Amino acid sequence: MEEEHREGQGGEAGGRRRKKSIRRRQLGEGTSTAAPEVPPAVLMEEEPAVVPGDEDEPVGPKKSELRSRLGWAVIRAIYDGLPDFQVRRLEGMGFGPFLRLEELTPDVALIQALKERWDPECHAFLFPWGHMVPTLEDVVRITGLRVDGQAVTGTTYTSYQEPVERLLELEVRGERSSLVGRTALQASLGVASASHRTGEEQAEYLARLTEDARAVLAEEEGAAADRDLRRFLILVIGKLILGTRGDPVSCRCLPLLEDLTQVGNYAWGAALLAHLFVSLGTSSRETGVAGFFPLLQVWAYYHLPSLRRGVARRRGTMPLLQRWRFCRDERSLRRQVTLIHDAMDTIPFGHVQWNPYVGEDDATQPWVERGHPNFGRDIWLHCFNTVVPLHHRLVARTLGLYQAVVEFPTRQRSWERPGRSFRGIQQVTDWTVQVREQLDDWERRGKEVVSEAASDEDYYRAYARRYGAQVYRGTRRPLDPEGRIASLEGVLHSTIQQRDDLQAVVDQLRGELERAQQMVGGASSSREDPGHSVLEGQLAAAAARAEDALAQLREREQELRTALARTTVLEAEMAELRLRPEAAEVARWRQEAEAAARW
Repeated sequence: MEEEHREGQGGEAGGRRRKKSIRRRQLGEGTSTAAPEVPPAVLMEEEPAVVPGDEDEPVGPKKSELRSRLGWAVIRAIYDGLPDFQVRRLEGMGFGPFLRLEELTPDVALIQALKERWDPECHAFLFPWGHMVPTLEDVVRITGLRVDGQAVTGTTYTSYQEPVERLLELEVRGERSSLVGRTALQASLGVASASHRTGEEQAEYLARLTEDARAVLAEEEGAAADRDLRRFLILVIGKLILGTRGDPVSCRCLPLLEDLTQVGNYAWGAALLAHLFVSLGTSSRETGVAGFFPLLQVWAYYHLPSLRRGVARRRGTMPLLQRWRFCRDERSLRRQVTLIHDAMDTIPFGHVQWNPYVGEDDATQPWVERGHPNFGRDIWLHCFNTVVPLHHRLVARTLGLYQAVVEFPTRQRSWERPGRSFRGIQQVTDWTVQVREQLDDWERRGKEVVSEAASDEDYYRAYARRYGAQVYRGTRRPLDPEGRIASLEGVLHSTIQQRDDLQAVVDQLRGELERAQQMVGGASSSREDPGHSVLEGQLAAAAARAEDALAQLREREQELRTALARTTVLEAEMAELRLRPEAAEVARWRQEAEAAARW
């Protein structure tokens, strides 16, 4: 594949330019100071660079913004053109809810802002209020893809020409490659040209593509229908589920599609999350991410509603991605990203939604019910040569638990990873053997997350010491190199949570006490029913103790607010002093300037 790029660039000079650009990217990657216990994903075949102006990109973001690489409209049109028996097969495989999703315009600014807060060491976002990370529950609820079952793994090969010719009747892009041309793949499904015609409305455009696909797709079961279905699944997986920033479509998962009766047994949603984690870990200078980035948008809409980036449009529809739309913001991309960072730095801790799915009717979402055993667990995610950990213990609050102090993950490579400048496929690798320990972990459903912490306070102190000023990205926050502000804010948030919990207890005790007093003052007196009198006394004493504790928490909250205000002012003053040269330094500079002038 490297040879193809060099030829396209024009001989030896083009090859040198290609290598130089790769070295520049390498300098910007993997520079985080945070830490997890993860071999980062092994990428044995790099994604081609973005080719602007793809014909399958929906109208939406401006030219200067990240363009949608998903080809959502084309895939939906082909899906609508499939015969009924093929649709039923896809439903049986578990792809039905996902394929019926409507296109979501990408919120490029939100995706970029989230990416700039991603820590590739622990595979989590760093915010002032602590770690946050999309989980398997988020994936299955938002996309409808399965997150239980067999891991998406197997063997990667030096060449996929033989299986591609045999199963798809197509050709790969190079001798040592797993990539198939997207245009050729679409054409094999009847959509030779995905360009809009002049004056063509979106509905007319989709109807035309659907008719084109229907005209060439096999109408009866058999070998031709199986070939059509594999071609369509490769397009869905390669452009949506495991999408790349480039135009070609990867066929690395093709061996898993050979037996179509087994396709529905794989955890495609877990593979989607693993692929997305790796994409988030690329250089922040690369605008946008590969993979199914609408998951990030809707995840933020639910967990960070204060950002107000999404608008709910439908109630009760499933999967949850169906319920949202993005309102176009006409401000420049950089301005939007800055404003989002400012908002993230100032969101009140109580406005973060850790449990946004309370009240959802899981009985109407069988894909969610199947995934329940995998929720709330530390687990390794697999997507062939991409193997990354999901550190759910860093977000125990999503399980209704207080966040305990945990050992922040540190990077451990249990196998060698090819250099970032390597292009092409290195060797045949059986990942079921290469990462046997991590695969066993998936098959055991990982490890359940538990917490015995009574508050988040110790976690916030440890978090501030570990990450310090990394959590801030906005322009309105003072410097916090020692993490003092983050630590105080974390302790304050923990105190507010305890206060709210205790207030609920006080209200409950007072309500029970009033009911007991009404019963005593009714048909029987306290002398006639001494049990009621004892209960009333116990409730009154418990309520008094709870109110005393609540008053102490309120006093502590006020003290923390005062300390936070003072610390913020102090840090700002110290930052200003750091910018002021000492008087002796000024005098020395002046003497050196005068000496230079005399010379």
